[in-house]
Parts: sequence; C-alpha cells; structure tokens
Amino acid sequence: MHIFKKSLWVYLFSLSCLFMAGVSYLWFTQEIPVAKIDIEKVEKLNEFRSVIAEKIGPSLNKGEWPESITLDNLPSGEAKINYTIDPELQISANKILESYKPDYGAVVMMDADTGKILALTSYQRKQTIDSNLAFRGSFPAASIFKIITAAAALDKFKDVTPDTEINFNGGNHTLYKKNVMSSTQNRWTRSMSLREAFARSINTVFGRLTLERLSPEDLEEYAIRFGFNKDIKTDLPFDPGFTEIPKEKNFHLTELASGFNRVTTMSPVQGAMIAASIANDGKMPVPYLVDSVTDKDGKKLFQAEPLVAGITLSKSGAEKIQELMEATITEGTSRKSFRSLVRDRKFRELILGGKTGSLTGDDPKGKVDWFVGYAMNESQKIAIAALTVNVNYWTIKSSSMAQMLFRNHFKEQFSRANERFFAEPSIREPAAAAKK
Repeated sequence: MHIFKKSLWVYLFSLSCLFMAGVSYLWFTQEIPVAKIDIEKVEKLNEFRSVIAEKIGPSLNKGEWPESITLDNLPSGEAKINYTIDPELQISANKILESYKPDYGAVVMMDADTGKILALTSYQRKQTIDSNLAFRGSFPAASIFKIITAAAALDKFKDVTPDTEINFNGGNHTLYKKNVMSSTQNRWTRSMSLREAFARSINTVFGRLTLERLSPEDLEEYAIRFGFNKDIKTDLPFDPGFTEIPKEKNFHLTELASGFNRVTTMSPVQGAMIAASIANDGKMPVPYLVDSVTDKDGKKLFQAEPLVAGITLSKSGAEKIQELMEATITEGTSRKSFRSLVRDRKFRELILGGKTGSLTGDDPKGKVDWFVGYAMNESQKIAIAALTVNVNYWTIKSSSMAQMLFRNHFKEQFSRANERFFAEPSIREPAAAAKK
C-alpha cells in the first residue's frame, strides 16, 4: 500500500510537471512575437528621432524652430514638423524670463505621463553663450541630487521612511567634515526626520544618511536610473547628466550625496525628467519635442509615441519621495514662493511637489538656482525644471517662476465645478482690491 501511494504521488507529480511545461511553452511562444514587435517599433521610433535630432538640433541650439526638414527618401524632399509645444505655456515662460531678466535662465515643462515637451525656453540678458541653456548639462545639480539620495534610501530599505529620524551635528546648510564624519553624540546633537531634512535641504543629515545606510554602489545605481552618465535616445539634443561616485565611504561621498559639489552636473531637460519620474510613480518618460512629421500633402511620415526611458524606483518609493517633495512646498525651501497658490481655494485640487537647489557654477559663472517639481490634478501631470543663474543679484527665484507657470496653466484646466471660484476674489486678495 505504501509503495502504491508513492507511485501515485510520482505519477501525479509527473503529470503536473508536464502540464506546467505545456503552459510555459504556450506562454513563451505567444509572448516572443509580441516582444519582438515592440522592440522593432521602439527601434524605428528611435531611428527616426535620431534623424530628426540631427536635422533640427543645430537650429534648436540657436533658439530657432525649423518648420520643415529635408528627408532623402521623399520625392519633394521637404517635410513639415509639428511640435508638441503648448503655445500658451511657451509664451508664459518666455514672458516671465523676459520680464525679470536674470543673467541666464531656462524653463522646461513636460507631460509627466507621456514625455511631451510643453514649453522649452532659454534666456540670456547678454548673449554670451551660443547654445540653448535648456539643453546644456554644465549646471551643478546642487541639492536636486538629494532626490537621488533619498530615492536610494527609501526604495532599498523598508525601514527607512519619511519619518525616520537622523542624528547630526552642525548647522543646517553647511557641510563640515568634522561634523558629518563623526557619529559621536553630545549636547549639541540634534535629530531631524528625513521629510524635514529634505524639505529644508539640510546637507549634514543627507551626509549622515549616506554614511549610515547607503553604499557607493547604491548611489551609483540610482544616479544612473535617474539619467546620470546615461545617453537617452530622443529628438532633443540635450547633454546627459554627469557624476563621479567615490568608490568608498568618505567625505567626498557625503558631499556628492547632499549635492554639495560641482562635479555632478545636469541640464534643465534632465531636471524635468527627474520630476516627471516621481510624479509618474517611478517611470521616467523619454522627452520628445516633435509630435509628428508630414509630407506636403499632409500624409504622416512619423507619429511620436510615449516611451519609457527607465524605472527610477518602485511605485511605493515614488510615493514616499512625493511626500518629501510636497513638504518642500508646504513647509520647506519653496513655501514662500508657493504660499499664495497653496492657500488659494481655486487651486485646492492641485497636488504640488518640488525640490530646490542652489550653488555657484562655472559654466556659465554665477549663482545657480534650481526648482524641479510637478503639479498634478485628476486629468494632468506637469513636470517642470526652472533654472536661473545670476552673477551679482537675484531678479527672480526659480521656484517663483514655477509657481507662476503652474498657476497660469491650471487655472484653465480645472473642472467646470470650480469655475465659479475664478469669478470670486481669492482669499489672498482683500475684498476692496478685488473690486477695483
């Protein structure tokens, strides 16, 4: 009887293995053609985008927008370009920069779901650089890199949360070796949550977080995920971001992790991509500027489609970073710039998140000021990177530019249920002023 039971068990096990093998065969024989088609489709998109980038890149770098390009395989040769640009957003971005006149400035806005570029503008008070600043990867990333450091910690370690407390010594915005490299606790030691440290951009906290929880390999992995040291195929001729991660835990690693260095550089286009990936639950979209290309008769020769450049972090990790970025708006370094928008009941449905960064740069020379963030409602996710560089004095903060652009765009986007609020005075406006 015992031998019979054993034989029966072996027989049933063999049948189950044969069944699973058959299911696996059907699964993979069905999936391979689909995957092959997708790969071919992506390759064709990238190939055409490379052609477009080669044709329009030199003009875009000069601030020109070609209306047509020449294609060798067309009888007529000429093909019309249809851009993804939102005219109102583009005009608004141009007007803000022209009105406040920073020494240098750039704005990139994109649809975080698709990667469509909605606004792309470059400004110089005096023409000293012969290229589009939105594409230049020569700006120090500064504290924007704290997004990458926070993402590595929150995504890799389940016990690290926005509420995790980190002990540190020293000031809020300095980074001294004697403070960050020492784990000694004394009467001057303070504790701060990761949420508050991110919102207020506390360098030493991020240095301590890196030493206590992250390895150089962790930072390198997530830096690449977010587009540093990585070429991304697109129709935009933008420079890839650059960083050089130290191979061991030392003071230089803490400087890099907190953004307190000039080695790590990036472009405004990449800044918008970073924000888009957080708003889009960890999926970084490939940015694109050309929506379609048609011949002289209107026949489509090319139609752009959204592509994913990579997965920067998990959905749960992205939600944690969103919590940090929203704290930047409500209680951190951008609270003054966004206070009127946050308190304005007309925009109560709007979800806002961001990160600021500032550091003196060399190319071009001046104080670099970043805002990288997003604004979302039920129907749309807009990512932005706003940049100003000022030599002697500030004319406008990048976070203020972002706030203005979000306000101008979303006041036209909300549902009709809220339209009545736009006919009423804002809570930030005195009733008397509203009547004038």
